[in-house]
This record gives sequence, C-alpha cells and structure tokens, in this order.
Amino acid sequence: MQSIEPPKAYVGALKFLLRPLVRGLIAHGMTFPHFCTLLKSVFVDVAGEFTVEGKRLTDSRVSLITGVHRKDVKRLRETPRDAIVRSPYVTIGAQVAGHWTGRAPYLDDAGAPRALPRSGPVSFDSLVESISKDLRSRTLLDEWLRQGMVTLDDGLVRLNTQSFIPNRGFDDLAYYYGRNLHDHIAAATHNLEGGTPPFLERSTYYDGLTPRSVADLEARARAIGMDALVKMNREALHLARKDDGNPDATLRMNFGVYFFKSEKDAPMDKDDKE
Repeated sequence: MQSIEPPKAYVGALKFLLRPLVRGLIAHGMTFPHFCTLLKSVFVDVAGEFTVEGKRLTDSRVSLITGVHRKDVKRLRETPRDAIVRSPYVTIGAQVAGHWTGRAPYLDDAGAPRALPRSGPVSFDSLVESISKDLRSRTLLDEWLRQGMVTLDDGLVRLNTQSFIPNRGFDDLAYYYGRNLHDHIAAATHNLEGGTPPFLERSTYYDGLTPRSVADLEARARAIGMDALVKMNREALHLARKDDGNPDATLRMNFGVYFFKSEKDAPMDKDDKE
C-alpha cells in the first residue's frame, strides 16, 4: 500500500516552525526519544477529533491515520490526560491586572490604571479581595514588587503597564508559552485548512534594516501592542461581566501581539528560502 505524502510546501513550513521549538527542547533537556514518546501520545489524542459520522473511533482506525502501533494506541487511549496546572499567581494575578486596566474605579480620566492606595474602598487591597479572598494582597504585592511589575511610592501602588509580564517564574512562563503558542498555531491551522470564517492571524515583515531601525520599531510595537491589549482587555472584561450567568457563555478567546528580530541570514531565514 502506497503511503500518501504530505504537501511539500507544508513539510517545508513545518520544518521552519519546528526550529525554535526544538531549540527549546534541547535547552530544557528534552531528548529526541523523550519527545517522540510525548508526540506519540499527542497523535493518538488528536486523532480523536477525526471521527467518521455514525462510526465508533476504533483503535485500529487511530492506528491507521496516525501510524502509531495499535497496542500503543490502546494503552495511550486508556491513559488519563496530563492536566496543565496553573499556579494561583497566574490565575489571580492576571485577573487583578485585567481589572486594574479595565474597570472604571481603577482608571484615571485618561483611561490609564490609577495609582492605588494600599487600603480603602478603591485600593490595591480591595482590588485583590474582589478577585480572591484566598490570597493576601500583601503576598501578591511583595511578589509584584520583586518582579518589578509595580512600584510603591508614598503609599501608592503603581502598575508598570509597559513591562507588565505576569508571573516570571519558569512554571508560569511555561504555562503561557503553551497556551499562547497553541492558540496562535490553532488559528493559523484553521486558516490553512480553509476554515470559515478565518481567524485574525496577520503580521508585518521587513528585512534589510539596521539595528537602530529595528530598535525603533520594537519600541513602537511595544507601545502599540500594549495599547491594543489594554483596549481589548477593557472590552472583554465588560462583556464577560455582561455574559456572566448566560447559559450560552461557553466560549473563550485569546488575542495577542508579538515582535521578533533576528539576523537576516539566520538559519531560520535560510530554511524559509530553501
């Protein structure tokens, strides 16, 4: 039986996008055999989405469409999925920042996050307490001060929106790494497969630039990107509060921005042109 070869253009694109992923794998001690074991379980898991109407998805069919041995398919399908665990700082910290940049009581006349007193009706303490009564505001404040995400001047807590990257601990960064790249690739895959309507997935690319020009563009991208994120957060927060309790409120969304730079003749760019 002759195997079906995937499109050459797709293989080239896949090789290109895998380079930074593999760089991360090597940097964090994940070997090729370990990754293959992980990848095998993902193949089997995702194959569950390729059902045929009116027919049960058997181990044999999963083996056929993935190339994974049927014995391995049976074992992997009986193995519970590993849960992605978020620390309290990811969940609560992100919500605190979202409300601080999106809710009217915490914004100044220009729509920017207000400097908040430590305590009072509209304060850092009341903001954290409105999100969770299980985490002390002092604990979160100390962590954010350590990470440089807020400053404390004359009793006022100020959010550093330009450098606000919640939870710089490795476990929390790894969570965002998986979630954001998953959603970006999922959106691009949806579009590549002709999904309708297509998701927003665009970028602006230029080469032949000087370091000074790229630095200027990076600074501009940070300012524009943060402004877009704050505005989107404000609108999403408003709608989330409006949709609270609605039985149709079953969807999630993710909107992000990114900026990347490298040498024009870096290996990634060379692969792109092959």
